[in-house]
Amino acid sequence: MALKDFPREEYVLQGNAACAGCPATMALRTVLKALGKKTVMVVPACCTAVIQSLYPTCSFDIPVMNIAFEACAAGASGIRAALDQQGKHDHTVLSWAGDGGTYDIGLQALSGALERQTNFIYICYNNQIYSNTGIQRSGATPKGAWTTTTVGGKQEFRKDMSEIIRAHHLPYAAQASASRPLDLFEKVKKAKDIKGPRYIEILAPCPPGWRFGMEKTVEMGDLAIDTGAYALFESIDDNVVFNGKSKLILEEKIKPKPIEEWIKNQGRFKHLFYPKRDEKCLAEIQEHYDQMWDRYRKEYL
Repeated sequence: MALKDFPREEYVLQGNAACAGCPATMALRTVLKALGKKTVMVVPACCTAVIQSLYPTCSFDIPVMNIAFEACAAGASGIRAALDQQGKHDHTVLSWAGDGGTYDIGLQALSGALERQTNFIYICYNNQIYSNTGIQRSGATPKGAWTTTTVGGKQEFRKDMSEIIRAHHLPYAAQASASRPLDLFEKVKKAKDIKGPRYIEILAPCPPGWRFGMEKTVEMGDLAIDTGAYALFESIDDNVVFNGKSKLILEEKIKPKPIEEWIKNQGRFKHLFYPKRDEKCLAEIQEHYDQMWDRYRKEYL
């Protein structure tokens, strides 16, 4: 499918409160075009809870339930049960949460819903920080990144959420990027037609949180893929298939760009370059991603 063939309907309407260049809004437009009108969305505390506009108005043209930070998947489970009781089996229940509400605060509810085989789609738009509440570090924040709670750079590597999700043996799980709408659209369409718990993570480069110009959102997403900092793949009944450039990197048909090409364009890593290069941390970051791809090759080739 080409972009010109996308559905014309818009479910993210004008008047929303998104930042300029917001990847969450870009991704949500694509996701809702793929899912269609018969979608009920559950949103915990996150940027999207603000983007949708203030009560009692809403700039999303579908039903939305806002819920506590830790309860997104639990709320979706209740909505799914209610719709099934009404015979509305053709409605999609969508949990739409940030990385803070997925990797950290909401992990217990998400794991429980996956274990119960809840028939819903859980999407994490991963901007690698608690962006809405002031740019604090999350379990998805990469090593070395500045946040308001890691002013000298985060000391730990990010949590590997994809491994945690795949340990639940879902019928469908995937990683996508807001910068690749065609790939994202196709993955959401595929997930829609599968029954049971489905999980999709979307890389969402955040201009204010990552400290780059708002016009570079797509570029930052693409660089994450080109450098191997983020992989595009699908897991269907535990069979993992890599997509696009990630597949070529996995098969060693192309070499990823140095990770420095991605992080040097983000102000949150500025302290690794100025006033003096932190060669030790930069080497550790590059080694981390090299080892990640070595592990992928051992498991999936």
